[in-house]
Amino acid sequence: MWSALTSLLITSTLALRALAETWSIDATYIGQDFLNAWSFENITDPTGGRVTYVDQATALADNLTYVTDDTLIMRCDYTTVLTSDDPGRNSVRIKSNAQYNYHVTVHMPQGCATWPAAWETNDSDWPTAGEVDVVSARVLHGTPYATNKYTLSNLLDDAMLIEGVNSVTPNTISLHVGSTCAMPDSLNETGTPGSTDCDTYTDNNSGCSVQNPTDNSFGPDFNEAGGGWYAMERTADWVNVWFWTRDATDVPSDVSSGADSIDTSNWGTPIAYFPNTDCDIDSVFAANNIIFDLTLCGDWAGVASIYEAAGCSGTCDDFVNENPSAFSEAYWDVASVLVYT
Repeated sequence: MWSALTSLLITSTLALRALAETWSIDATYIGQDFLNAWSFENITDPTGGRVTYVDQATALADNLTYVTDDTLIMRCDYTTVLTSDDPGRNSVRIKSNAQYNYHVTVHMPQGCATWPAAWETNDSDWPTAGEVDVVSARVLHGTPYATNKYTLSNLLDDAMLIEGVNSVTPNTISLHVGSTCAMPDSLNETGTPGSTDCDTYTDNNSGCSVQNPTDNSFGPDFNEAGGGWYAMERTADWVNVWFWTRDATDVPSDVSSGADSIDTSNWGTPIAYFPNTDCDIDSVFAANNIIFDLTLCGDWAGVASIYEAAGCSGTCDDFVNENPSAFSEAYWDVASVLVYT
């Protein structure tokens, strides 16, 4: 099985500051750090997925999770045939014990029925605590079910960095908040704006979104390009997201080297820029955890119209039950998560 290794950088504001551009390393998560400083959530999938999230002991015993000196692998079961009476395919959901605003690099799980997410939120207080979706492959302007639910960020609501379903490209970045928050129609960003209303309770939780301009930002194309770097910056004035493929010539040296300090003013135009023009970022975002998960089917990937549009056959739940080997490529391969404050 071929895998791509990618990296994630996260910039966070533990003490809020305006117009922040220079940041210092606060935490580095590599390999064993994910077992020591993250929690494995043995919970019912909040998105109704055809999965059972297992604890760390089970994940390690069943080889759903393992680490080396420089990588984390996190996957779902790909050997067990299920019946309709089984609770779901075993999978993994991990959450940082600390709360941050941040940036991430990953191998993107790929395949029909998959719904991988790398995100930040406070799941005990969603959506009041916010959500930022940094990676999420969904149709611009969405459908009633094409929602970005998980996040990497330090916002009172959610910010999604990496999320998508059924290996559909490209990635879409979005914000989801629990109160009034809107984005201008025209912004200084390289991505394509979608919805401008970030309120979770309007437009079926589509959030305010920006589509990445390149197909290799998610799924198989992302993996075939060797992975890459996603970076997110949050200040009191904006949320920025950048993306570079692994072999891009314009990757900033402080990103590619994992430097102890970074200067985002040298990173060029972000793919997504969410300013505080009509959105009080401080009031709609709070400290959140970093979360990686891999669910199957559920409220987005399992919707018949979305599942069928991706060229997947049968029904989503039947596909998950009957085709374990189809999920051999459904895994996260995370080189590192670096958090700067």
